[in-house]
Amino acid sequence: MNITIVAGARPNFMKIAPIIEAIQNKKKDGVNINYRLVHTGQHYDKNLSDTFFDELNIPFPDNNLEVKSGTQAEQTAAIMIGFEKELEQNPCDLVMVVGDVTSTMACTIVAKKAHIKVAHVEAGIRSGDMKMPEEINRIVTDSLTDYFFTTSMYANENLTSLGIPKSNIFFVGNVMIDTLRRNETRLKKPALWKDLNLSNEKYLVMTLHRPSNVDEEYLLKKLVSQIVALAENYPIIFPVHPRTKKLLSGLSLNFKNLHYVNPLGYLEFNYLVKHALGVLTDSGGITEETSVMNVPCITLRDSTERPETCDIGTNVLVGNDSKKIEDAFKLLLSSSWKQGSIPELWDGHAAKRIINHLTAIYKL
Repeated sequence: MNITIVAGARPNFMKIAPIIEAIQNKKKDGVNINYRLVHTGQHYDKNLSDTFFDELNIPFPDNNLEVKSGTQAEQTAAIMIGFEKELEQNPCDLVMVVGDVTSTMACTIVAKKAHIKVAHVEAGIRSGDMKMPEEINRIVTDSLTDYFFTTSMYANENLTSLGIPKSNIFFVGNVMIDTLRRNETRLKKPALWKDLNLSNEKYLVMTLHRPSNVDEEYLLKKLVSQIVALAENYPIIFPVHPRTKKLLSGLSLNFKNLHYVNPLGYLEFNYLVKHALGVLTDSGGITEETSVMNVPCITLRDSTERPETCDIGTNVLVGNDSKKIEDAFKLLLSSSWKQGSIPELWDGHAAKRIINHLTAIYKL
């Protein structure tokens, strides 16, 4: 069996690492299973791509489509053209896509038009917000997928409500957490820890990149200014996404306790998260990691495709509502944050379950 695995953006790399390891282990056991890794190049900043291959011991991609930046349509088109050529030159039995980025959707469409089966890892999650490009990617991908590997029963319910046969849905857990579990002892203190004189639970981590937060200059300035004020004297470490960096220049958001830093590698970033007082983010994946590490998480979004991080984990949705943000900070700074727990099957073995299911499906 030959599987083509697609990676296109930072979160994808964390999800494919344990899957590749599980395939390699099966192969060592004599199972006829092989993979080819295709990097679309959707994220091309070294700190957002190459670093993760190095840190997570992922073999270098067999092919990099090098699509780089552009509009949603330009990226989608470039990925589809490049991936079509890839599949023509390197036929496979199954294309595996992960997450909900543009590469996920584009490569799914190409695979299905080439009459190749598709497996979607992290299938079935929904935010209900059609203004998010990722939501459209999820819907399109899941409308074409053959095998659905899910992170929660919420996702299962979303899929069955669409009429997808239960026999094609596999609740396996969360491969992001597989990677976190494998690397917990390898997390490393970044150089900025000493430079900024940080100490455990005496600082905050913030990430922002979604259009709803960063596209309007007035709203971005208001949001960041409020967060800085509410944080009192706690340092805020803000690894700046390349897209956000462009938008921030010229806004004069210069505060003593706000520290802009370059994007960090996986091991350094998660060290910061693990030891922070709390995290402010509009990322979905980070809310999963904070829940497992039991770190308070304030999510600057009105909706989430990962409701388990709110119902079970440490996450609270506040959007950009000033009152909700203020209330969340009061709980955080008074040590009154809710006690979270770890969602079902987020135990570090999701990738093994995925490959076990595939070997059973293909009778390997």
